[in-house]
Amino acid sequence: IAMAATRNVMRAVRVFEFGGPEVLKLQSDVLIPDPKENQVLIKVHACGVNPVETYIRSGNYARKPAVPYTPGSDVAGVIEGVGEHVTAFKKGDRVFTIGTISGGYADYAVAAANRVFPLSDKLDFRQGAAIGIPYFTAYRALFQKGHAKAGESVLVHGASGGVGIATCQIARACGLKVLATAGTEEGMNMVLRNGAHQAFNHRETNYIDKIKEYTGMEGVDIIIEMLSNINLATDLQLLSYAGRVMVVGCRGPVEINPRDTMSKESSIIGVSLFLATEEERHECATALLDGIEAGWLKPVVGSEYPLDKVVKAHEDIIHSSGARGKMVLLP
Repeated sequence: IAMAATRNVMRAVRVFEFGGPEVLKLQSDVLIPDPKENQVLIKVHACGVNPVETYIRSGNYARKPAVPYTPGSDVAGVIEGVGEHVTAFKKGDRVFTIGTISGGYADYAVAAANRVFPLSDKLDFRQGAAIGIPYFTAYRALFQKGHAKAGESVLVHGASGGVGIATCQIARACGLKVLATAGTEEGMNMVLRNGAHQAFNHRETNYIDKIKEYTGMEGVDIIIEMLSNINLATDLQLLSYAGRVMVVGCRGPVEINPRDTMSKESSIIGVSLFLATEEERHECATALLDGIEAGWLKPVVGSEYPLDKVVKAHEDIIHSSGARGKMVLLP
């Protein structure tokens, strides 16, 4: 009887109050959730860690889940069970998600079947966990909101993290001229290997001049911005006529001169994957699954942490000295 009783519990990270990384508590007696209709239960092999999860956990984000909750949306693993009306998946299928209902920092997660996609054998589970938010956000920023076209130039600011590498790979595959910044030599080499035509070190004091020199009088058509509270004012100086800055990440306010948008009729556009419609998500998924088959979508996995080191993972994703690929938790 004791055996039967222990089989339906799992380990999961729980947040009981908003705050610093220390509010992430790993518990080993959480009930394994049951998939309801149009839902699937996934045995989690890897879960992506995204900066947005640290903002939500701190309580400083527009969307606040009810506590207690388990963070994590990008999981990769194997279908353990399916709810009613689910025909697309069966037990044993390899999958990845762009959202979970029960939370991904756990041994098992429930997700809506329409947020789950087949994981190609070309990618391992850690790579599968690196697709969700980064690649869907990158595609949305470039095409659904940025209206990027082949032949245009894109500057990916802070390109060595999950979203940055995704953007470089997608933009290069779609015929854009890709410029990228990173904070380390290793990061610069990584973005060059993943689609960037040219890389700049954003820790060098004169890197903006180097970008201006490289782009000449033309400027850049699109900037994908991960840290707009630091870079937005300068970004406006780098844009071409009718150029646009896509605000993907931000950690506070910034002062800009709106006149800088007038001289080039440029735009500052916010990007939020949470606002994507079902059709837009489907468009993203189709493009990305094609990219996996074609071989250009290859997530780069960076730091890996066991579930019991989740606090460290949340500290590192904000304070590390330079991203190197996608951070993942391995239950």
